[in-house]
Amino acid sequence: MTELPNEIFRRWGHSFEESTNEITVYRPAEYEYPRARGRAGIEFMPDGSFIYWAIGPADKPLAINGHWQVEGPGRMRVSFEGNVRVPLVMEILQCDAEMLRVRQRLASP
Repeated sequence: MTELPNEIFRRWGHSFEESTNEITVYRPAEYEYPRARGRAGIEFMPDGSFIYWAIGPADKPLAINGHWQVEGPGRMRVSFEGNVRVPLVMEILQCDAEMLRVRQRLASP
């Protein structure tokens, strides 16, 4: 995979109920999640823009802007503007209309 699948270009909410220590699961933002005090998420745009949706004050979403680039087959590197977060490497394990499953780790400098 040298490009990202078209299904990835949307806003995803972190489905922490389904995630494990090794695999992070995301569902479309409009998914019917169980109640939670805030829910982080991510968003990919075709132009290489990326947003990490952090849980902000009063549990409202807080946008942290960044950029993604393909790093290898099924792998992308995400960096953040102003270096406000450590860059990530995400390996896509599954991406369809219902679920995004990734293995992510902090990127090496």
